[in-house]
Amino acid sequence: MGKRAATKRQKAQAAFQESKFFDEGAQRETQLYAIPGGGWDPAAADGKPRRVQPAHGERHQRYQKTIKPRSENQAQLMQALDEKSLIFAVGPAGTGKTYLAICKAVEALQRGDVARIILSRPAVEAGEQIGFLPGAMEDKLAPYLRPLYDALSDRLSPAQLKHMMAEGLIEIAPIGFMRGRTLNNAFVVIDEAQNCTYTQIKMLLTRLGWHSTMVVTGDPAQSDILPEMSGLKTAADKLENLSDAAVIRLQGEDVVRHPLVAEMLDVL
Repeated sequence: MGKRAATKRQKAQAAFQESKFFDEGAQRETQLYAIPGGGWDPAAADGKPRRVQPAHGERHQRYQKTIKPRSENQAQLMQALDEKSLIFAVGPAGTGKTYLAICKAVEALQRGDVARIILSRPAVEAGEQIGFLPGAMEDKLAPYLRPLYDALSDRLSPAQLKHMMAEGLIEIAPIGFMRGRTLNNAFVVIDEAQNCTYTQIKMLLTRLGWHSTMVVTGDPAQSDILPEMSGLKTAADKLENLSDAAVIRLQGEDVVRHPLVAEMLDVL
């Protein structure tokens, strides 16, 4: 009897207690989607959050981290993303170039500032050939666009991301299929642009349409094509003085990954 009673008591103590996970002074963001007559009511009569079971539909609730710059250069990048139409984010790995661009793209889409997000990245292997990839175009490009998906998944729930891609709100646009397009009312992110030739970058930049923002990210020091073929540095240098363009050059001190990464970049 004693052992059975102790086991029940341990289970009761280990049971989930919802009240412990709420702080009246804490700030939290909640997103509700397709919940007729239901959802999350953060202002209950007793002043504490409570659950409301929806009669129909599905609730997608998630915490969303507030994005803040961790360095002066990142602050300049975030300001440029809000104010300029063309932004070059050039710098070493781990400085938040792609992540900040994706975050600003999602914010612009959710505010209604743009109608879609367009993601593009060169399909270049990092020193090895992975061969034929089965599936549709999105399936073939998925391994190359994994870093972009990771950043999107940090800002959107899986259901939101799947829905937006199905509806065309988030579009995967291979560089090879961009010629001839005019990208109006869009937030365009060109990632790993150090693997683009000067001709490719010129073609991509001239796709920019009305009410659109284009962000070009890359690290000229980590090109997977011949250094003399990469057009990122040349294009950034030539466009730096344009009125509605900005070139943000991030450095080793802007690295937000493991501190060892910044040290390795200095010696490698």
